[in-house]
Amino acid sequence: MDVHPKIVQELLGHSNISMTLDTYSHVLPSLQEQAVTRLNSFFATTATGR
Repeated sequence: MDVHPKIVQELLGHSNISMTLDTYSHVLPSLQEQAVTRLNSFFATTATGR
């Protein structure tokens, strides 16, 4: 399950997003994978003109 870091920050009561990301960044690799997949799809669509 992927939850946006800002939501996690608010739920945990962290005063800033850097505290949340520094503490829990090890659980975010799937977000990076999703971003790469989406960017690849975008660039493939843009390159072919679709």
